[in-house]
Amino acid sequence: MQSLNGILAFVRTAELLSFVKAGRAIGISASAVGKNVARLEASLNVRLFQRHTRKVSLTDEGQLFYERCRPILDDLEDAQAMLSHVAQTPRGRLRISLPTIGYRLVMPLMAEFRDTYPEIELDMDFSDHLVDLVDDRFDVLVRSGGLTDSKPMSRQLGPFQFVLCASPAYLARKGWSRTPAELTSHDCLLYRFVTTGKVMPWDLAEGASPRSIVPPAAMTLNNMEAILMAAQNGLGIAYMPDFLVRESMAAGSLQTLLDGWTTDGGQFWAQWRPSRHLSPKIRVFVDFLSEHLSRRHLSQATAGQSARGTAAGRALQGEG
Repeated sequence: MQSLNGILAFVRTAELLSFVKAGRAIGISASAVGKNVARLEASLNVRLFQRHTRKVSLTDEGQLFYERCRPILDDLEDAQAMLSHVAQTPRGRLRISLPTIGYRLVMPLMAEFRDTYPEIELDMDFSDHLVDLVDDRFDVLVRSGGLTDSKPMSRQLGPFQFVLCASPAYLARKGWSRTPAELTSHDCLLYRFVTTGKVMPWDLAEGASPRSIVPPAAMTLNNMEAILMAAQNGLGIAYMPDFLVRESMAAGSLQTLLDGWTTDGGQFWAQWRPSRHLSPKIRVFVDFLSEHLSRRHLSQATAGQSARGTAAGRALQGEG
């Protein structure tokens, strides 16, 4: 058993090139990882790593040993996962990272999820900062936009569209825009990405040529919920995901404008660490989100077509 512990510590360290990160992945201290590797080296009478101040690197012998050990460890993990699928219902703690505005999509679904899978303990972290599946020890990441990391496994959860909207009071005071060019005379509420510090452009179609613009800013904020509140309070026109403004539009506190001009859309994704046998708790959570968010999108797409027609009528009345 001690030899197996050493091989596990060795493989994780070889993958992450750090005793600290390997310890986090395994769930033990960095010193325990180092001791396990050292005992393995002593039993093999060979040095597997070159130790440096801040990291480690494989020796030639270590690289050869890793190439033989990795498939063996995969087979052991597959055997454990196979038994888990057969013998266990989905259970245990599930750590999930979601964007801040993700609660508007996910939280209304969680009562049904908990009723269906009561043995899964949900640990949900809402943040717009970059996180790492291994270093931050998350089971699932839920993110929007394009995927830049090819290592994690991923699945589409559901699409969304961006809309331009403002409060009735603001539109009564400042008037309706008929074209994107008229936005320069309006108070615009812009979003600044937390991770990059860049301002998000507005993708609008002028004629047959869609283009991205950054209109003059009345306010720039790095939180979509704050932009939503600013728009509701009549501070300007906002460019936000449709699911974020749906309740406000239904209540009449926000109205859309330039319907049909907005061209940008997004996609929510679930990401998890690659494994040939997916953990039951991860599998059912991703399946549940994918099914319900796709269903919600289809049902609201039909409603949205009617709403856009109504909003267009309001826009013409406001311009007259």
